[in-house]
Amino acid sequence: MPGRGLSLLGPALVAGVAYLDPGNVASNMTAGARYGYLLVWVVVAANGMAWLIQYLSATLGIVTGRSLPEELGARIRSPWARRAYWLQAELVAMATDVAEVLGGAVALSLLFGIPLLLGGVITGAVSMVLLAVHSRRGPRHFEFVIIGLMATIVVGFIAGLFVAPPDPAGVIGGMLPRFADSGSVLLAASILGATIMPHAIYAHSALARDRFASTGSARQGTGPTHRIRTLLTATRWDVTIAMVIAGSVNLAILLLAAANLAGQTGTDSLEGAHAAITANLGGLIGTLFAVGLLASGLASTSVGAYAGAEIMHGLLTIRIPLLVRRLITLIPALVILGVGFDPTLALVLSQVVLSFGIPFALIPLLSLTARRRTLGEHANRLWTTVLGILFSALIILLNAVLLWLVLTG
Repeated sequence: MPGRGLSLLGPALVAGVAYLDPGNVASNMTAGARYGYLLVWVVVAANGMAWLIQYLSATLGIVTGRSLPEELGARIRSPWARRAYWLQAELVAMATDVAEVLGGAVALSLLFGIPLLLGGVITGAVSMVLLAVHSRRGPRHFEFVIIGLMATIVVGFIAGLFVAPPDPAGVIGGMLPRFADSGSVLLAASILGATIMPHAIYAHSALARDRFASTGSARQGTGPTHRIRTLLTATRWDVTIAMVIAGSVNLAILLLAAANLAGQTGTDSLEGAHAAITANLGGLIGTLFAVGLLASGLASTSVGAYAGAEIMHGLLTIRIPLLVRRLITLIPALVILGVGFDPTLALVLSQVVLSFGIPFALIPLLSLTARRRTLGEHANRLWTTVLGILFSALIILLNAVLLWLVLTG
């Protein structure tokens, strides 16, 4: 794309960090170690869905000048309905935060032998520094920091594939949609929740709004249409780059586990996976994996805190300073670390919680972006809406099957 367009990139890359959080690592690593290449198709399909969803979220923020939570807050008339919607969205954001802080704590333990509880405190403290960058220096500086962490994540998680590449036949076979048992369905829902994350849907619309705040009001026909079209073109590139990076890394994690950890005991935990990677691929690859995990926790927890603040502001018109909110939302993760709950199990379960929050973010997004009264000439085309409905139906169906398996298993 033209050089000038490069300056418009960034919001999707920040939102894309949500697809590279420790919950993704745990879900994809566990899937590869337990089922080999079986769930490759889930990672690929989820990433394709994520492209459309993130583009629609950014479009809403660019064209209307408001985030998805702000739009919903203005449209949900009943105060109790708004509070109920906020509560489910907030619980999903908290589940996200738990995964991210736990991942950072585990990484610090692997790298420096720091106790998990102290590692959680350090992860939270560093995330507060990153949020201070956003508050004091603005969204562009925040983007640069997060993109730098994303580059670290990419190196950390992909390096092992160059040492021990996967079996091509296994990868191709993994593209055939199927499940092996209820455990594979649970992991598929976990991968889905980790890939199409509700808080990323909320956050991307706000990130686009913050970056391009001067655009707005296009739905009333007063916005600069040419500028909006330029921004939407740049956003398509932005989302494509972000999803290619996120999808490649998530697939690399699963393939690394499938090729090197299948059948080995203890690899269903991050600590066990790190030990097996170190034993099979060498200390350098093991260290890079831990560094990537740390960068993943630090970057994603900062974006998650930003999303949670936007959810509260948009739905309840209450704005708590980001740093204060960060302190409050650290509590659940620190409690889990303090009582000694298995971090990896908590990570995987948190992703399942996320998968159940997807319809509450996705269905309103599709509804709003399909309306000409909301987006004017930039409203969804018919095929976009149809694809979105199909994706939503598939996600809800998978969650229903998962719930049935859990209740009857």
